[in-house]
Amino acid sequence: MRLGALTALVIGSMIGSGVFSLPQNMAAGAGPLAIMIGWAITAVGMLALVFVYQSLATRKPDLDAGPYAYAKAGFGPFIGFNSAWGYWISAWVGNVSYAVVVFSALSYFVPAFGDGNTWQAVLGASVLLWVIHFLILAGVRQAAVVNLVVTVAKVAPIVLFAGIVAVAFKVDVFNADFTGLGNADLGSIMNQVKSTMLVTLWVFIGIEGASVFSARAERRKDIATATVLGFFTCLALYALVSLLSVGILSQPELAALKNPSMAGVLEAVVGPWGAVLINLALVVSVIGAFLSWTLLAAEVPHVAGRDGTMPKFFGHENARGVPATSLLITNLLVQAFLVITLFAQSTYQALFFIASAAILVPYIFSGAYAAKLAITGEGYREGESRNGPMLIGLLATVYGLWLVYAAGLSYLFMCAVLYAPGIVFFVWARRENGERVFHPVEAALAAALVAVGLYAAYAMWTGAVSAL
Repeated sequence: MRLGALTALVIGSMIGSGVFSLPQNMAAGAGPLAIMIGWAITAVGMLALVFVYQSLATRKPDLDAGPYAYAKAGFGPFIGFNSAWGYWISAWVGNVSYAVVVFSALSYFVPAFGDGNTWQAVLGASVLLWVIHFLILAGVRQAAVVNLVVTVAKVAPIVLFAGIVAVAFKVDVFNADFTGLGNADLGSIMNQVKSTMLVTLWVFIGIEGASVFSARAERRKDIATATVLGFFTCLALYALVSLLSVGILSQPELAALKNPSMAGVLEAVVGPWGAVLINLALVVSVIGAFLSWTLLAAEVPHVAGRDGTMPKFFGHENARGVPATSLLITNLLVQAFLVITLFAQSTYQALFFIASAAILVPYIFSGAYAAKLAITGEGYREGESRNGPMLIGLLATVYGLWLVYAAGLSYLFMCAVLYAPGIVFFVWARRENGERVFHPVEAALAAALVAVGLYAAYAMWTGAVSAL
């Protein structure tokens, strides 16, 4: 892959459904001031993560598959496995949320699709899932070219939205309840800021896309360039969409909008054709993101299977070099969760919160590994300054831990339920390679994870904690 394809993969991975629902998702729990603070925290934290991946791609060119490889190199096989497992969970659960929201958007034209979780929507999403599956089987490079075209097509309507809404922006609406404290349901500024954190994280998931495909990059240096270009492009678009919308409709009005809420905002400015445009743009965007994330979801367990972190069957490729086995397993899980959404009536927002929380483990350990390299000097030239990279690594780690706190127990418990079964596959892989399964610390971590997973499953079963 060249720079253009890698950059498109980063942007295409980040710009999916999230940006089209930002007005409602952000305003649901926060006023304009908290939204601005939330974006500021996210910009600093994600920029630190960008620099982490930029630095690691340069200092550790031998490590492929991004976040999971860094966690394994820095903190051992069990942490590395859980980073791969968590990234994989985030990717395929995220794909379920994409499938739900794309048919929620199509319900504007076909009401039977409802909120994307009716039987008609699940049937349509299943067809889309397997069409993409067979497209990828034709070859990763061909799928990446399609993704490049789709990325250009979905960015254009977002830029148009920002331009139109900027002209219609009303300062008095924006300032009407600037702090959000006029609405007791929103709580304090701190609570409002916390409510934005998983939303802002969700729209930036994919920033590591070029790192995940580092083994397929034509030039290693393009990985860092693509990551930086993707980050700043998306940050500008996201901040404009969420903040300009607060100058069109009040916080309660935005919070009550059906997703994709960008459609409701543009409809308030230009009339019904605005809603039609955004709903169509969402469909194109999500199909592109679905493609990007199916590529990413299949790549991580594939590489992990090839290097012994996960069972070897994940590493199988077809004649075109496509990770066919991991792709099939990934899409079977997406299919299963689509059926679950039919019976559990799972919403897009619940699914993306789970996907956001699941990816925190690989993000945290990527930052920690960058800090560790700076502290030990590994990968640095003699006399080269290490203070800046160390601070950036620590900042990225602290940002990840802050997100764990902001996520709340419900979503962390749901992630524990999804993480715990992974231990079976870790044991499988270690025995397959004739290696010692656990060291003492790893055994303690595994036991704790199983205990939390079992407790979380019990709590959700009894209704003490909500599930999907």
